Amino acid sequence: MSLSPLIDAQALAARLDQPRLRVLDATVELPAPRFDGDYRPASGAEGWRAAHIPGSRHADLLHALADPQARYSFALPPWPALVATLQHLGIGDDSAVVIYDRSDGFWAARLWWMLRSIGLHAQVLDGGWRSWQAAGLPEAGGDAVPAEAGTITPRPQPRLWAEQAQIQAVVEGKSPGTLVCALSAPLFAGSVPTRYARRGHIPGSHNLPARALFDADGRYLPPAELARLLAPLRATTPRPLLLYCGGGISAAAEALALTLLGETKIAIYDGSLQEWAADATLPLTTIPAEAVPATAGPAGTTSRNADR
Repeated sequence: MSLSPLIDAQALAARLDQPRLRVLDATVELPAPRFDGDYRPASGAEGWRAAHIPGSRHADLLHALADPQARYSFALPPWPALVATLQHLGIGDDSAVVIYDRSDGFWAARLWWMLRSIGLHAQVLDGGWRSWQAAGLPEAGGDAVPAEAGTITPRPQPRLWAEQAQIQAVVEGKSPGTLVCALSAPLFAGSVPTRYARRGHIPGSHNLPARALFDADGRYLPPAELARLLAPLRATTPRPLLLYCGGGISAAAEALALTLLGETKIAIYDGSLQEWAADATLPLTTIPAEAVPATAGPAGTTSRNADR
């Protein structure tokens, strides 16, 4: 039986004393933009030190687990660098890895996809830190005890990632695939401030906001509801499904939901709009503001600008 991509808080709590368990907090702080181009990512390490799941370590998606030479943030690092950083966190081939974040689960999904792309199975804590706290489970603070380095035998899966050239080929009708934007409807339309160089979406894209996949408690919807929500996309579009957002983060949550339903022909456009919008020669499409519905977030809040 294959390992589910999700685990709930009580199940994780019951496993905290298992020696193979490795729990990672993947949080990055990224406030909503106040104006176009307002991009202020910050490490989530300080928040992790203040309170975290006992035995967990902070996984730095902003620096240590990103390619510093890339033209965009959070870029997938070269395979050897990715493996080395994960090994330093104590991850090995035999590790049971659980990932969470203190935000909306998107960062955890991103790291889950990164591990999957080198052949490592991991799970995401459904509902994240909020679900852990709501269950009244133990918390810890301070720095982690140094980890014994793990040993990873990487099995790279490059098909799980898409590059700009592949996206251009789909836009131009030269390659099969379906573009899916995981941002909110207002960001997709270009009717609100964006962190990126230009507003709008890649021509021909479908819009499926990642936040629509979660309930009011920040957990993924039950499989039957996910299947209903994703059915039109899965039934009528050519493969692969090429998911993008602003920086390849929201798209990862969508990739996890599709994986839960058994979808396999998925790739995340790593550069997403941060890369695409920065090139003025590449097309972007906008929609009139009056035609754009508001996007409801968890607990009925409005999440127009908080996507990543």
